[in-house]
Amino acid sequence: MLNRLPAAALLACLVACSPAVDNHPESPGSTGANVTLSSAQRRNIRTYSVASGTFHKTIEATGVVDFDNDQATSVLAPFSGPVSRLLVSLGAAVKQGDPLAAVDSPDFAAALSAYQKALATAKTNRHLADLDKDLLEHSGVAQREAAQAETDAVNAEADRDAALQELQSLNVPAQVIKDIQQGRPPARLEAIIRAPVAGTVVEKLITPGELLQAGTTPCFTVANLSRVWVIAQLFGADLAAISLGDSAEILADDGTPGLRGKVDNIGALVNPDTRSVAVRVVTDNPRGTLRKQMYVRVRIRAGQESTGVLVPVSSILRDDENLPFVYVAKSDGSFARQPVTLNERTGDQYDIGAGLKAGDEIVVDGGIFVQFMQNQ
Repeated sequence: MLNRLPAAALLACLVACSPAVDNHPESPGSTGANVTLSSAQRRNIRTYSVASGTFHKTIEATGVVDFDNDQATSVLAPFSGPVSRLLVSLGAAVKQGDPLAAVDSPDFAAALSAYQKALATAKTNRHLADLDKDLLEHSGVAQREAAQAETDAVNAEADRDAALQELQSLNVPAQVIKDIQQGRPPARLEAIIRAPVAGTVVEKLITPGELLQAGTTPCFTVANLSRVWVIAQLFGADLAAISLGDSAEILADDGTPGLRGKVDNIGALVNPDTRSVAVRVVTDNPRGTLRKQMYVRVRIRAGQESTGVLVPVSSILRDDENLPFVYVAKSDGSFARQPVTLNERTGDQYDIGAGLKAGDEIVVDGGIFVQFMQNQ
């Protein structure tokens, strides 16, 4: 039967068999006893002397894609009447002047009739004015009558020109206008809503049979999608770090390469519900990958420099609660676990908000080994 060891002998045995650790009291904020490594074990790690440095802060936020409203045009109904046909589909690429919809418009018919009448009146009044002018030269008519005839002709020509401009504003085809001028009555025509600019039909707001009101009813939105806006919401310190013109990267969740842009507007008002400020980034969209209302990630690189305590990313470890810490070399040669607060990541470094100061020596390679030794 084995002899039972005295308690003091058992305790001595456990101490001798345990890994080498420093039994000094813990430093404030540290966890567990400090770790002391042998010379052979120290060859498994590499340390780094913490130093202050300058960097450009990178702010990450979620953004929402919108049209570049400087290059998007809302198409209002130029005349009243019911929609007879839609001539384009949503997403169609159009050129300036392309037909978008046909409308049975009494305004359109009235404008054609008004131009025909104004054209005939102007022609007649000009003929009479020329006759009176000729008669005046031969004393066949009074000066006042000739002057009145000239005034009537000028007024009629002004009405004719105004009626012509009305047709042009309604996008009446040039051939139809030419036919009227040459005395050929036009066939019954549908009024056509045409694209005012080249781009993509991004909104279709009317349906066949819908009654349009001239100058009031929005019908389509045509936008140039080669450039878009991305609206991000930023808060406090992040907002203070950025300026107009700062560069940005736009990343979509579909894995497409990031697009480059720049900050071109910082909102002047705070959202009362979220306490955030809208920051607008403008970016080229050559492949059309960014679409209105799409959520994207925005990385804005601040143009102004910041100063902080920088450490390599490899030095940061996580505890059981996923809180960050590093191992700091102590004056006695041991290593202590030190919780830290992480601010921004810049490249392969973190800016440390709290927990370290310039001159501290930390483990940057082999921290997992030190953690393993501490947990033995």
